[in-house]
Amino acid sequence: MAKQTTIEKEVSLTGIGLHTGNKTTITFKPAQANTHYVFIRTDIKDCPPIPALVDYVVDVSRGTTLGINNIEVHTVEHVLAALVGLGINNCIMELSNNEPPVFDGSSIEYVKILQEAGIVELEEDIKYFEVSDVVNYKNNEKNVDMIALPLDNYRVTVMIDYNNHTLGSMHSGVFDMKNEFVEHFAPARTFCFYSEIEKLYNAGLIKGGSLDSAIVIVDKEIKEEDIAWLKKQFNIKNDVIISENILNGTKLHYKNEPARHKVLDLIGDLALVGIPIKAQILAARPGHRSNVEFAKLLRKQYLAQKIKDRINPKKNKQVIIDINKIMEIIPHRFPFLLVDKITHIDKEEGVIVGIKNVTINEPFFPGHFPNKPIMPGVLIMEAMGQVGGLLVWSSIDTAGKLMFFSGFKTAKFKKPVIPGDQLVYEVKLVSHRFGVLMFKGTAYVDDEVVAEAEYNAVLVNKE
Repeated sequence: MAKQTTIEKEVSLTGIGLHTGNKTTITFKPAQANTHYVFIRTDIKDCPPIPALVDYVVDVSRGTTLGINNIEVHTVEHVLAALVGLGINNCIMELSNNEPPVFDGSSIEYVKILQEAGIVELEEDIKYFEVSDVVNYKNNEKNVDMIALPLDNYRVTVMIDYNNHTLGSMHSGVFDMKNEFVEHFAPARTFCFYSEIEKLYNAGLIKGGSLDSAIVIVDKEIKEEDIAWLKKQFNIKNDVIISENILNGTKLHYKNEPARHKVLDLIGDLALVGIPIKAQILAARPGHRSNVEFAKLLRKQYLAQKIKDRINPKKNKQVIIDINKIMEIIPHRFPFLLVDKITHIDKEEGVIVGIKNVTINEPFFPGHFPNKPIMPGVLIMEAMGQVGGLLVWSSIDTAGKLMFFSGFKTAKFKKPVIPGDQLVYEVKLVSHRFGVLMFKGTAYVDDEVVAEAEYNAVLVNKE
């Protein structure tokens, strides 16, 4: 298994944000395994970390903006693309303002500084989201089509077509991120059409834009008064020229540079799924809005797959707490010890998975529907409570305490549990305040929900 990575040392860059025009220093810092990517605004006191997850996207106006509690970080896609392209899985980014610098409109400056920082392996293995079912996204209004197909790798292919004679249609794709990204995609610059500039400016965007921070494609006749307005608004001192339908004679790095930049943007936006992806991504006419909507679909499938994998005994064969350790932790004994093993604990998420093997030898079967043995619902709930108790005992100090049920908000039984079934419990600790605990639990048999409940418990002194 490949190991997770982070950077070796702290590094910084300073520049102007494309849309806000604010001067910002971005500092990349090493991060622990499973941190993923996190932004922190150092200009705001007690700023909460802003995770680079699609859940925190608040705007997609010509760039992807993340936010939490009305604190925002604009245009994050070029930074995230650099991290993904270099295979850096975990990093903390501190910003002195609300938008990373744009530089020339590509990711190359970020790539260079991150290479200078160095990349180190961590002890944890990389966890991948391996797309197992085809994911489709379509926007008929914008004529956007995107699809993710199963693949034991990560490939991104983009086709763009703006129905514009100046640009025409283009396509590009990255098939080997490790060997292609730095040379062939990181230097690809952002672009816009000349006809969009005034509209973008009037919308409060591109305040930090210049003819050095984007490729401006000339798609309409430019008059002298247009040039005068352009020079005034963007403080251009030199003459403005047009060469090969590009403003100021900017030379393309690649013949299909606009398409390559769309690949770059898509890689950055799909970092918001929150985990390295294994899939073939095909996108026709993508933009930030469609990228984010597509990322939401991918993250939804990832979270569903994550639950499915951890409750599937065939895939999750590890034993975190065996029966001997369980008997050391909780006071229950025959016939009321109803947990056989714990196969998963995530203290950060507050989630535990436990297993109860149901056999005909259970002491309750002779008296509970003996001719058609069914596990009593109250004992299904009792087992769920014991699994939740093991999560509490593993996560917080419970010395000298016992845990008792104090109430059920909901309890639903969807399918009988019979001898031969293997009950898999997934229990989440929702909150813990002043000794009062709130849980949400689900019981499965063969990946099918058989019972679920929201319940409360209290910690009390043994005496």
